[in-house]
Amino acid sequence: MSNYPYPMLNPPPFMWNTKKEITEPKVHEWIQPLDDQDSAKWTHYDAVILGVPLSRSSISASSASENPEAFRRAWKSFTTYNLDEDLDLSELQVADLGDVREHVTDISICHDNIKEAMKAIQTHHPDSLPIMIGGDHSITAMLIKGYKESHPSERIGILQLDTHFDLRDLTDNGPSNGTPIRNLLESKVINGEDVYNIGLHGFFNARSLKQYADEVGLNYITMKQARKKGIERVIHEALAELETKVDKIYLTVDMDVLDISAGPGAPASTPGGMYIHELLEAVQLVGASNKVCAMDIVCLDPTKDIANATVKTGVHVMLSFLTGYKLRQEL
Repeated sequence: MSNYPYPMLNPPPFMWNTKKEITEPKVHEWIQPLDDQDSAKWTHYDAVILGVPLSRSSISASSASENPEAFRRAWKSFTTYNLDEDLDLSELQVADLGDVREHVTDISICHDNIKEAMKAIQTHHPDSLPIMIGGDHSITAMLIKGYKESHPSERIGILQLDTHFDLRDLTDNGPSNGTPIRNLLESKVINGEDVYNIGLHGFFNARSLKQYADEVGLNYITMKQARKKGIERVIHEALAELETKVDKIYLTVDMDVLDISAGPGAPASTPGGMYIHELLEAVQLVGASNKVCAMDIVCLDPTKDIANATVKTGVHVMLSFLTGYKLRQEL
């Protein structure tokens, strides 16, 4: 187990893939297990998927740690063919790397393992697009720190789809799901002006967090503003500004950005949030940007879900992002 296939990773808990030749595969028949017998193949994956089953660092009770496995089980409900774009993702080579090894009680060890897992991806799969399935939002800070340590000269921007600023003081609850952006700012891994948060709304952020956001020059667009402009325009404008400033863009999708009616499995989803079609449109547009280097999907608790609706939406988010990535390749 300790040697699979490099440190800090456990193999997927199960794989659907039967390795049969299938003309029109479903997603569970398309995503491959890592071929740990032939490392020469690793650089040929277009994308790699990493589960990050951590939720002990969540401020409120959450079983988001169960989400990576729930995603894998939900893959069986999707084909690789996107009717909206007349595009088939099965032309991409995608591998499931498994899950980051988590410590039973020590969150700091879990966070270190997450950082080291991202560094390992950059070493062993330098040409692959990493997609991380969380887990709570604290994982984002560690993933980006791992990426930054692997690419110290690169300036990294963040496009964040979220109901919350995630700028809580780390001295309150430690590096929790409410702190990843502040963690990165205080660690000087990113600049405030290189963060674009889209989806904030309502009565779910303290005034002091907005004041801190303004002090550090963070860019944010409320859901009300985004709807007036249109989500497509807002995403295009955010990407255009980021692309002029940074070397790489990291997309983080907190599933609580969804309206509570659309995301019952996101513990912190609220009234007034984003609708599913808006989120799918947003992530596809982001996936098409040449500067986007990685993405994560966080804060989805399948034990709170209704009829697997939010888990399926999360899988659709991943596939929509990969649709954008496939369109990027075809340009």
